Amino acid sequence: MELDGRVVVVTGGTRGVGAGIARSFLEAGAHVVVCARRPPPQPVSAAGNTAGRTAEFAALDLRDTAAVHAFFAGVGHRYGRLDCLVNNAGGTPYRLLGEGGAERHARVVGLNLVAPMTASLAAYPQLREAHGSVVMIGSVSGTRPSPGTAAYGAAKAGLENLARTMAVEWAPEVRVNTLVLGMVRTEAAHLHYGDEAGIAAVGATVPLGRLAEPADVGAAAVFLASGRAGYVSGASLLVHGGGERPAFLDAATVNTVNKES
Repeated sequence: MELDGRVVVVTGGTRGVGAGIARSFLEAGAHVVVCARRPPPQPVSAAGNTAGRTAEFAALDLRDTAAVHAFFAGVGHRYGRLDCLVNNAGGTPYRLLGEGGAERHARVVGLNLVAPMTASLAAYPQLREAHGSVVMIGSVSGTRPSPGTAAYGAAKAGLENLARTMAVEWAPEVRVNTLVLGMVRTEAAHLHYGDEAGIAAVGATVPLGRLAEPADVGAAAVFLASGRAGYVSGASLLVHGGGERPAFLDAATVNTVNKES
């Protein structure tokens, strides 16, 4: 298989997008370690022809620098190598800027920007030895206004810039890229978009007509970690189904007049 024998760490890989990424790497033949503060309700496992391959779970708080370094040392001891780190862990509650103090917003930045940097620095010696890669999981929130999640958007913007700088400083031994995600249908999609009708309505606003599935993100991550992307570094790959239709196209009266005529 494409990544047969490679070793991959996926942070926050126990559910949602992270679990989808972990499954894709398992199905590509990699040994996968997922880490999070709490274990998944059931092991993250591959499907299809690779059914039965399961990711190893390790409990880890990415905000604990000493624990992060100990974790990556343990991965190296167990597997003897590390080929790819996927910095997926992150997230934020909905909170307008004026509804929380700077300290609360700073915690969001810590989880979404500082923690990936901490993990990358801890993994770097092993990645360098393996000529491996880092895949950052970014967001369109870092490329446009992000009302209600301002600190998250700012952190994701910083993460993309961090990846580009890492790609320069760590070349040629380690490649670093970012997947810039749009909306993804996970088990928590209803919390953001409502019932099935709401999810379908939101999906209809995407040019490709649906939300991404976690497997879509996983396939892109596998590509960036593989030899097929051997000359891709410092890149930001948009995985957003074509983006968002500009609101002014629907608001402009000239479009309405032209359609009616």
